Amino acid sequence: INVGDFSPGEIAHMMRRFVEDKKCALVVIDSVSGFYKSLPGHVLLMGHLHEMLCYLRQKEVLTLMVLTEHGLFSEDKGDVDASYIADSVIMFRRFEAAGQVRLAISVVKKRVGGHENAIRELQITSEGIRVGEPLQDFEAVLTGQPRYLGRRDSLME
Repeated sequence: INVGDFSPGEIAHMMRRFVEDKKCALVVIDSVSGFYKSLPGHVLLMGHLHEMLCYLRQKEVLTLMVLTEHGLFSEDKGDVDASYIADSVIMFRRFEAAGQVRLAISVVKKRVGGHENAIRELQITSEGIRVGEPLQDFEAVLTGQPRYLGRRDSLME
C-alpha cells in the first residue's frame, strides 16, 4: 500500500486484518521514511512503530523495515532512527572501487547472539545474490567515503 494514502490507524487496522484473517507471516515496511512522512507532525512515528512491532512480534510475524538515507552517497542519515526498536540491523552502503559503484553489506546490530563484524561486498544479479570475502583492503566503507588500502584482486569480479 502507499502509506501516504492512509492514516496510521488505518494502516494498523489493515495490518491486523492481514495477520489475523489471512495468516500473514511477513510484513515489509518500505520505507519507514515514507511512513514517517505520512504522519502529521511526525512526532508519533516511534510510538506507532513500537506498537506495531510489539503486536507483530506477539503474532510471530517477521517484520522487515527499510530505512533509506537521503541521496545515494550522502552521509545524512535521514529523519528517523529506528535502530533501538529493531532486533537486527543490516546496513547496505554503496562505495566506489575500480571505477565501479559497488554495494557493501554488514550486520551492525543483532540483539540475540553473536554476529560477524566483517563488511563484505554484495552483488545482486539476475543469477542471484553473491556475498564476497571481507573487505579488508578498505576502511571507512560504511561512512560512504571509503579509502582503498589494498589490491584490486580483493574485490569480486
